[in-house]
Amino acid sequence: MPTGAQAAAHPVRPRLKTKSSLSIITLTLLVLLSFIHCDFVSAQENDAEALLRFKSSLANSEPALANWNASIPPCPHTKGWVGVLCYNNHVWGLKLENMNLRGQIDVDSLVPLRFLRGLSFMNNKFEGPMPDWRKLGALKSLYLSHNQFSGHIAVDAFRGMTSLKKVHLANNKLTGPIPSSLESPKLIELRLENNQFTGTIPAISSEFLKVLNVSNNKLDGPIPGPLTKLDPSSFSASSQQRTNKRRPGPNAAGNRALCGQPLQLSCDSPIPPSGLEPDLHPDASQPPTSPSTPSNNSSNRKGLSPAIIGIIVLSILFGLLLLILLVILFRRNRKNPPPPLGMAAMPPSYDKTTASAVAAGPVLSGEAVPPKKPEQQQPGKLSFVRDDREKFDLQDLMRASAEVLGSGNFGASYKAVLVDGEALVVKRFKQMNSVDKEDFHEHMRRLGRLKHPNLLPLVAYLYRKEEKLLVFDYMHNGSLATHLHGKRSEEQPGLSWETRLRIIKGVAKGITFLHAELQSLTVPHGHLKSSNVLLDKDFNPVLMDYTLVPVVNPSQVQNILVAYKSPEYAQLGRTSKKTDVWCLGILILETLTGKFVAKYLGQGSKPYGADLAGWINDIASTSSTEVFDKDMNVENSCRPEMEKLLQIGIACCKEDLDERLDLEEALRQIEKIQDSSDMNNIDIGN
Repeated sequence: MPTGAQAAAHPVRPRLKTKSSLSIITLTLLVLLSFIHCDFVSAQENDAEALLRFKSSLANSEPALANWNASIPPCPHTKGWVGVLCYNNHVWGLKLENMNLRGQIDVDSLVPLRFLRGLSFMNNKFEGPMPDWRKLGALKSLYLSHNQFSGHIAVDAFRGMTSLKKVHLANNKLTGPIPSSLESPKLIELRLENNQFTGTIPAISSEFLKVLNVSNNKLDGPIPGPLTKLDPSSFSASSQQRTNKRRPGPNAAGNRALCGQPLQLSCDSPIPPSGLEPDLHPDASQPPTSPSTPSNNSSNRKGLSPAIIGIIVLSILFGLLLLILLVILFRRNRKNPPPPLGMAAMPPSYDKTTASAVAAGPVLSGEAVPPKKPEQQQPGKLSFVRDDREKFDLQDLMRASAEVLGSGNFGASYKAVLVDGEALVVKRFKQMNSVDKEDFHEHMRRLGRLKHPNLLPLVAYLYRKEEKLLVFDYMHNGSLATHLHGKRSEEQPGLSWETRLRIIKGVAKGITFLHAELQSLTVPHGHLKSSNVLLDKDFNPVLMDYTLVPVVNPSQVQNILVAYKSPEYAQLGRTSKKTDVWCLGILILETLTGKFVAKYLGQGSKPYGADLAGWINDIASTSSTEVFDKDMNVENSCRPEMEKLLQIGIACCKEDLDERLDLEEALRQIEKIQDSSDMNNIDIGN
């Protein structure tokens, strides 16, 4: 028989009667069903409001959209609004074809449709410039053929829309170059025929591409390698072109200036200048002869006059003199090469020997191998993105004392101290050489407009085809990773609980700001890790290396950026709006525990799998008394708050996207966490 203490420790629970149990279960089910019903009704109302706003932007929505009204929901079980495609009672597509619709497409009104994945406005009369579809970044299909859209499409019009599978823009009046941002990794169909596109075809390298049609435009130049296996009809070369294998003039209609496979037209033959293009004759079989080219008839086979001979001799002597001067200048430049930082920021000839010389000492010297092309020694011009900064030029950076800070996934980082004592960080990026020049300039200007206390502001940048330089302010307290995993000393003790909490709160605010400002991007940060969280003089966090996904080479992005180590990319082959939340969760766990995670996130590391999942699960399963970093030296009164933050970090790392916290909810919960000073200031009262 149990003693009193044992009985108290194991109280006997009274058995519920069967009818009472059934009543409780029934009541619980009714409550759950009521919540589900409320959520369903709310979603239907939100979808209806968004669609009605879209309808109001059209010039002639009646009678085609007559049944679009608030009296019935857009997605009932039987028959919903015309042209509205639904899935699980959510709007996932609009198919408004052959309705003679006019007016402006109000993209903003469609943003609240969270499950919208497809749009088709084919065979209508929409006109004007192309709308900004980036606001609907999750679209998978976009059908706009047979309208009257006109004008240039911005080069970044589809930047960040990595889910696009089918894009149809045929039979419009679009001009200018084909936007390079159409290169979606999942692209299956791209139809651009019967427009007025000019320039070359961008290198669309989607491995899933099955249908491409750019016929009947004004394109020229070689066909990119990834497209050479497609049918020649995709490029509309005439049978006569394929037969005689002659390359036509650049102004010929119907893409007649395209060359290369699969057209079997050589790209080697030069295009005659437009001023020498004669009227075509049926029997013309040879290109026109330049007036400056001597004819082959007998009248020109007479001996050269003394005046012409004298001119030739003088020209030869002048050429020899010029060659001697170039040799003298070249030898002089080899003796006094400029510092590496100004020499095209480590030019293409930079090899392992140069790397060893630079890494050997903290100060950059002039020991780098000179570039192969002399013209690349000419210093470029720095572009500044902020008006409130004092300007300096590349020569100032060349004269600055420089220190190698390290070499990360993208390349080397240098600390440069200008003559006036201002300290800067110069980052050299090598994996950005496939981004278009105008795209890069626009993206840098976009970064320059971002202002937040927890973002490291971009000061200036230098564009070169092979690599890019970005210039930032120098943070004297280094990175969070250095303080978490570096050597401890009296001058540099471990970070306190209060400091770590302040860092996490600042990081969460910075990430939330990026998501609010860059809604068109799926992953606004994309590279959050402890080494990219810098600390100012007061140990407040500032984020760096953010928003680089749009400019990193698509073929290298998954090997470099932390976002592509996430569970969703490993399982689904794509990132999501919650990918940055997962990166934030990893950072929280690393900050609280001090456990090293960089080996799972660095370049060349494996995708998300057992190793990284094991790192997370090990923290989640370890007792809270043992998991926290001992260097924090916290009081027992702080442990409940630390435990709350740990659980937030674990919730942010959930593999299931539905179970993972939203960013706004994560920030709300993090801001409620109190440090010891906050807890000491609480008035308990009586």
